[in-house]
Amino acid sequence: MKNSIKVERAKRNITQADLAKLAMVSRQTINAMELGKYVPSTLLALRLASIFEVEVGEMFKLEDSDWG
Repeated sequence: MKNSIKVERAKRNITQADLAKLAMVSRQTINAMELGKYVPSTLLALRLASIFEVEVGEMFKLEDSDWG
């Protein structure tokens, strides 16, 4: 699953640590999501979209490989 977390952070000049605090997760979780190594729960995806004031579908995109 592709995501635009890093792009959204850069637009707002927010560090991984700052975003982690806002999203109530570790900085390592934010890093893993940005690297595509971790797929967030629905709740976390909604929380991140809310923080950045974007739609979940704008922030997270399914790739062909996500269909199995």
